[in-house]
Amino acid sequence: MHASPVSFTTPNDEDLLDAYSRAVVGAVDSVRSSVVHIDTRGPSLRGQGSGFVFTSSGYILTNSHVVQDARRLGVTCADGRELQAEMVGDDPETDLAVVRVHSDVGLTPATLGDSQGVRVGQLAIALGHPYGFETSVTAGVVSALGRSLRAKSGRLIDDVLQTDAALNPGNSGGPLVNSRGEVIGVNTAVILPAQGLCFAIAVNTAKYVAGRLIRDGRVPRSRLGLGAQTVRLPRALVERLDLPGPGGALVVAVGPGGAADRGLLHPGDVIVAIESAPVNGIDDLHRHLTEERVGVLTRLRIVRDGEVLTLDVVPTDGGPP
Repeated sequence: MHASPVSFTTPNDEDLLDAYSRAVVGAVDSVRSSVVHIDTRGPSLRGQGSGFVFTSSGYILTNSHVVQDARRLGVTCADGRELQAEMVGDDPETDLAVVRVHSDVGLTPATLGDSQGVRVGQLAIALGHPYGFETSVTAGVVSALGRSLRAKSGRLIDDVLQTDAALNPGNSGGPLVNSRGEVIGVNTAVILPAQGLCFAIAVNTAKYVAGRLIRDGRVPRSRLGLGAQTVRLPRALVERLDLPGPGGALVVAVGPGGAADRGLLHPGDVIVAIESAPVNGIDDLHRHLTEERVGVLTRLRIVRDGEVLTLDVVPTDGGPP
């Protein structure tokens, strides 16, 4: 008895395109009603951007640079309603902000996904209002994970998603969603004149920041009250002093009232470690000055006049790094 031959069918290009189209259309349909247009007015400026409703009580996520310094905020919903919004909180160091609208008519919140589950190559769909064109859609893939962007404050924003889904001015603050319509990022930046280099703040970062902004209006971080810049140290000095890395954070200024303003740190000092963590530059210094260090005795290892010193400081909440 002979077994019947097994036949394999390969989907043709038309089938694949249909499947891709259905995925994009389905994702857009599930999130479109959550996307809003944001109009801002300041003392001498007027701007616009995007955002999306993420709670049924009217909280909206957007970018800090969209709403920062705005004295008046207007939101146009997907159904055409125009509502006044109020600022809830702003975090320039992650370029995220939360505003709120109040409406008797129900608002449809977007579903927030999990950026930890995002994979390079998966479908990525961006929605927003570029140049005021309502609810425009672009699609591409997640190009890379774990990128870093520098915020206007100088701090690095970590865990940023890179995508080739096209973004333009006005897209800022809109959602980047997966094929299920779940938000995986908040669209934030495009590198010009390059093409296809667009970035979104990972949704897990946005969830944390939004929660703190709703609760406290801000995201606390510890500060030393100093100005610093990244420097490389002479190799001979690194080897002689057995330093943890090739560089450090050079203190260039000490602000009044900060943790550094107690005769402990001086311009010219180079911070090379916080507790046991190496500091090879200003970015490491920012990463290690977490909220948990506010008011907590913290040991710094510094280089001064060619020698290593250990200092104990108590970081504060507020002011420069």
